[in-house]
Amino acid sequence: MSQSVFATWSTLEAHSPSPLVSFNKLPNYDLILRCQQGAKPDRDAFSELLRRYQPHVERILYHLAPDWQDRADLVQEVWIRVYRNINRLKEPSKFKGWLGRIATNLFYDELRKRKRNAPPLSLDAPRRMDDGEMTWEIACDAPRPDDQLATREFYEKLHLAIADLPEAFRTTIVLREIQGLAYEEIAEMTGVSLGTVKSRIARARLKLQEELTPYLTHE
Repeated sequence: MSQSVFATWSTLEAHSPSPLVSFNKLPNYDLILRCQQGAKPDRDAFSELLRRYQPHVERILYHLAPDWQDRADLVQEVWIRVYRNINRLKEPSKFKGWLGRIATNLFYDELRKRKRNAPPLSLDAPRRMDDGEMTWEIACDAPRPDDQLATREFYEKLHLAIADLPEAFRTTIVLREIQGLAYEEIAEMTGVSLGTVKSRIARARLKLQEELTPYLTHE
């Protein structure tokens, strides 16, 4: 993946050689500072940063879109956005959270595009997965709430409902429910008070509950 990302960059710009530095021994903070020096990030420092945080990006996008065939393309796009915008990061110590927001926002941007162009969902058609095809298995015409929760349709509705939240609420609920951050970490990362974080999460959960209740109750 890193080779394909750098191949994209190489068509846009040339990099001057980096001084001899053991980048793999530098702390993350120093790597980010090196990437913020000059007009463009240091190639070798950025390569090491990518190596360290690539699994984090892949986990986020796998959690959000486990069956998307082009998930690797989204991972690459995340790093291109990081490369182009890392100079805007004011607090390098918050890089991981900033990176996570880029990944989740990219996913929801793409989801909204697909929502506009998506064909109707067919429960009879086989679904293409990474390891082959699968078919829907629905036990009866009126599945229990637990059965509905397990269906792909429910999770598609969940993601679409999150995508429709105002950005501040979407960011907060994703940091809490998907990335598993503590309230205090979210407050520090987003620059708002702890009370505001709790309020946004509560209101986001309420909105999602209102949107998804029809999919959790019997017809």
